Amino acid sequence: RQRALLWAVLLAAWEAAWGQLRYSVPEEMPRGSFVGDVAKDLGLQLPGLGDRGVHVIDRGRTQYFSLHEKTGHLVTAERIDREQLCRLVEKCVLRCELIVEGQMQVYGIEVEITDINDNAPSFREAEIELRMSETTAPGSRFPLADARDPDKGRNSLQSYELSGDEHFSLAVQAGPGGDQRPELVLAKALDRGRVEEAAFHELVLRASDGGDPARTGTARIRVTVVDANDNAPVFSQAEYTVRVPEDVPVGSVLVTVTAKDADEGMYGLVKYSIKKATDMASDIFHLDTETGAIKLIRILDYEEGDSYELEVQAYDGGGLFDTTKVTMSVTDVNDNAPELTISSKLNEISEDAQTGTVVALLHVQDRDSGVNSEVRCSLDGGVPFRLEKSVNDYYRVVTAKELDREQVSEYNVTVRAADSGSPSLQSSAALYLRVLDVNDNAPVFAEERYSARVAENNAAGALVLTVRATDADWGQNARVRYRLGEGRVRGAPLSSYVSVQAETGALYALRSLDYEQVRELRLWVCAEDGGAPALSSNVSVLVQIVDENDNAPQV
Repeated sequence: RQRALLWAVLLAAWEAAWGQLRYSVPEEMPRGSFVGDVAKDLGLQLPGLGDRGVHVIDRGRTQYFSLHEKTGHLVTAERIDREQLCRLVEKCVLRCELIVEGQMQVYGIEVEITDINDNAPSFREAEIELRMSETTAPGSRFPLADARDPDKGRNSLQSYELSGDEHFSLAVQAGPGGDQRPELVLAKALDRGRVEEAAFHELVLRASDGGDPARTGTARIRVTVVDANDNAPVFSQAEYTVRVPEDVPVGSVLVTVTAKDADEGMYGLVKYSIKKATDMASDIFHLDTETGAIKLIRILDYEEGDSYELEVQAYDGGGLFDTTKVTMSVTDVNDNAPELTISSKLNEISEDAQTGTVVALLHVQDRDSGVNSEVRCSLDGGVPFRLEKSVNDYYRVVTAKELDREQVSEYNVTVRAADSGSPSLQSSAALYLRVLDVNDNAPVFAEERYSARVAENNAAGALVLTVRATDADWGQNARVRYRLGEGRVRGAPLSSYVSVQAETGALYALRSLDYEQVRELRLWVCAEDGGAPALSSNVSVLVQIVDENDNAPQV
């Protein structure tokens, strides 16, 4: 037992590691019902899952599941009707994906919707009219319309029973697919002329499912006894098979079934009816009871159903009949463009990001089939990004080379998805990405060196010249401040002779200069940006003092 438990734990861990979780939940559960502990199964930390970009995506038209941000539980977002979602499949499985944006991870989730007994068996017609010849031999069988129960397993249709009179009994045959087909059996000979009451027989057919408690449905059968009818209608084909493209216009006649009856008068007049069809087929096709023409009354969609079967009955005025099978095979047309969605993306990226950095996670799917569903994805040219295939139908957009904000500060990236149909259908998604600045440029002076001439005996505080430097970076990284390099003049600090204004780069003389003492000043000005760490550059400045005639000759 301990070894079995260990294997179960290892299997769950293996599935989680490979991005696949499986749960089950009964149908018709109220919104917010618990499905599975996703946070525990994937080892996600609580709380604050929503703040870290953890969310559930459902690729269908309806979001059936959501993630409870406080508990990390997968819960139902809508009431789920299994019969509405999965009436064409035995096992009802819904799929969604859990996106962890911070990790750029995708986890597939499969949830099996289990059946409850929420549907009673029902007949297509609550009242059934049958006509039988009085010469019908005892033991003759007459197919009855079967009941439908969209539930599955024990909750589906299990049995039939008949109540009425002694002339009839019930037999149940197994169909090709294992379904039960009720038949009315004539147990005792009919004699219309003996008593008037024998012209009609009222019966009740009851269908029951295997639920607990069981549900039932009934249909009333009225049998009319008529005079003898020698020949039954005969269809021209035992089976009709029609191939129909899914884009055929509504109102088109797809096929006409024909049957002939060798009798004359009312017994030779043939009419048609649909004896057996699924609910979906009944909503799509209409049978003309007079001509046998089967017409399309609703748009076909290959992705919803690729094959439909009808059982058509031809009956004459005496109640004799023949049955044929009509199979409608729907062929795919490239009528769905690829669906391209952005599951996760960055809005900003640093210009020093490494090559291969993921900036977006995309999902693509095409609801067509075969070659029409094969999708090729591409990026519009001229951008430093490339596409990489991820898991299943996911793609990553990653950097293909180093970025330089000073060259391009933002990108509009267009991702295109095109299928292989003819003609090809395509769709696109746009990504906007802003490049964040990194302090990778030092200030650059406008000139390689500066010089100025100043007459001696200048006023203290006089402007000598202005240096200017610019920085190709952005924001604080491009803010330039100036400072004077260290030095000495005639034993005194250089800063006692001149100063530089930190914001403007203006160089001022702090004292009156004397040509006879100092004929020139050689100094350095440093320009430093506001980055962390800061970058800087220096420029040399030569200040020449111009002589004035301020000294008299001495004898």
